[in-house]
Amino acid sequence: MTRFTRGPMRRHVLAGLAAMLAGLPAGVALAQAGGFPNKPIRIIVNNAPGGAVDVVARTIGQPLQEALGQPVVIENRGGAGGLLGGEAVAKAAADGYTLLCTAGSMVVISPHLQRNLPFDPEKLVPVAAAGRATLFLLARPDVPARTVDELVRHMKANPGRLSFGSAGNGSSLHIAGEMFKSQTGTFAVHVPYRGASPAIQDLLAKNLDFVFDSGTGLEQVRAGKLRLLAVANKARSSMFPDTPTMEQAGIQGFDAGSSYGFLAPAGTPPEVVARLNTEINKILAQKSVRDRLMAIGAEPSPMSAAEFRTVLADDSRRFGAIIRERKITIE
Repeated sequence: MTRFTRGPMRRHVLAGLAAMLAGLPAGVALAQAGGFPNKPIRIIVNNAPGGAVDVVARTIGQPLQEALGQPVVIENRGGAGGLLGGEAVAKAAADGYTLLCTAGSMVVISPHLQRNLPFDPEKLVPVAAAGRATLFLLARPDVPARTVDELVRHMKANPGRLSFGSAGNGSSLHIAGEMFKSQTGTFAVHVPYRGASPAIQDLLAKNLDFVFDSGTGLEQVRAGKLRLLAVANKARSSMFPDTPTMEQAGIQGFDAGSSYGFLAPAGTPPEVVARLNTEINKILAQKSVRDRLMAIGAEPSPMSAAEFRTVLADDSRRFGAIIRERKITIE
């Protein structure tokens, strides 16, 4: 093992190293010196405890702590549709020690619905995708429709008489319903709720006809209390491999999916992003992690940070287009 000798030469080498690192941002210096991470990492969840985003953060947080050798602290900071937690991360130091775990809706929907946001969600740095949020088209069993085509024909035969629920105005579930109406030339009354669970309860109570659901009602589907008509993403769900996508059911180009993932403050060093991306992708390959994510309707989706950025940009364009077309607001 080579050791620095005492004296002028050692002082010269250390001084040169210090000068080199001093000229770099803190995160870059640590990454290049092999020092990231050297303290606890905080993951801010911009939703309440127990929700899908919280499950994603905690499912990945524990193995990430083991992989990095540093504590990973989960902090729930919900409110304002996820913007409070997002703002906290946007204003944090860009050193990789503060990350945001969020549903993609904050990045791909909020900028199209709200003005004067406290920060620009699109400037956050994509670090790693965790899973693709799968949406399911559910109907109550007594609706005379076992397929998407039959539901469309039933809606056209009863204009304005059917209703669908969502987790609130401007939610991804609401936008999926508007996308469905737009692409099929049908109409149904939108009933917004404060969350997906109340909408599922009203569907079970026969106060609604159908919903687009992110996984809350899947146990009711398995119990035969609700009918699954289609998957509202590009790809079929591994949980229900025999269920067609909306496109396979005849609605071309239909995709209402979005992504759960991790974001960092603008300016976070690429070396730090790459390290976190690599570790999270390894974690997503673990069977226990994949099973836990799929249980909440999230298909694990390991990819590079650059690929995740492209996915978010594509989702933003698609959701933005339907928001403008249908004049969706959050009022």
